[in-house]
Amino acid sequence: MKPILIIGLKGQVAWELHRCLLPFGKIVTLGRASNPPLDLARPDTFIPIIRQINPRLIVNAAAYTAVDKAEEEYELAEKINAIAPGILSEEAKKLGAGLIHYSTDYVFAGDADRPYREHDPLAPQCIYGHSKLAGEEAIRASGADHWILRTAWVYGARGNNFLLTMLRLMRERERIGVVADQTGSPTWSRLIAQVTAQMLAHVRLELHENPGTYHLTCLGETSWYGFASDIRNQAIACGLLPQAAAMVEPIATTDYPTPARRPAYSVLDTLRLTETFRIRPPHWKQALALCLEDLASCQQPV
Repeated sequence: MKPILIIGLKGQVAWELHRCLLPFGKIVTLGRASNPPLDLARPDTFIPIIRQINPRLIVNAAAYTAVDKAEEEYELAEKINAIAPGILSEEAKKLGAGLIHYSTDYVFAGDADRPYREHDPLAPQCIYGHSKLAGEEAIRASGADHWILRTAWVYGARGNNFLLTMLRLMRERERIGVVADQTGSPTWSRLIAQVTAQMLAHVRLELHENPGTYHLTCLGETSWYGFASDIRNQAIACGLLPQAAAMVEPIATTDYPTPARRPAYSVLDTLRLTETFRIRPPHWKQALALCLEDLASCQQPV
């Protein structure tokens, strides 16, 4: 049986995917640090690798995610987020394989007054968002069987993410200012992998049954300040942080200027996911509690 190829290797979503997709058969996980290395910025090197592996499914969990740095490294962001997904989808079509690709809430303007649906107008406000949208468009244009899974505010027990940064700062400082006027849905990387596996089981790995774009986030919404406050409270409760952990204070986006413009509101509507695959993601607070419990079980009590 042909293998499933996961691109991403050490990324927080790719790491979880490797475990969640194992029941489907042989898994090959590649990235820049693998052997052989797979660098999405260099299609001349990764095309022969993909053809040699000849997968039945390509899961692209790799991306250029340095949102602020992308404002300067726009050519690199374009290669990885826009050009490479198009090439991957073209190769998938030639091999008769399906393609799963993860996109972002940053493809929207962020000025809505309700959760964004899959076919709402797209208007990214930064280079990162533009590069991810271009990747989506290239995949659709290829004609390959595909799922584009848009997610948002991803965190987990590995990699560089908001949760791990907050836990570190809450141990080091007395107070932390966190933006309170941006709204989204924090989403656990393991939840993304688990839902992906459930979707694949539903269609028996045949992506042509329900191709297209889906929103995949936890339910509910909050601000970065609200997320940080809940991280603090729950981490103290499960012993990951001391009672004297840094207090969290709300600040405005204007108090913390960044090179890239972030969407003020980027909650995604997951109804299509539920109606098509009968999958209802958990509330973000429930997912956070499970993630912190998992972290606490692996660490010494404070």
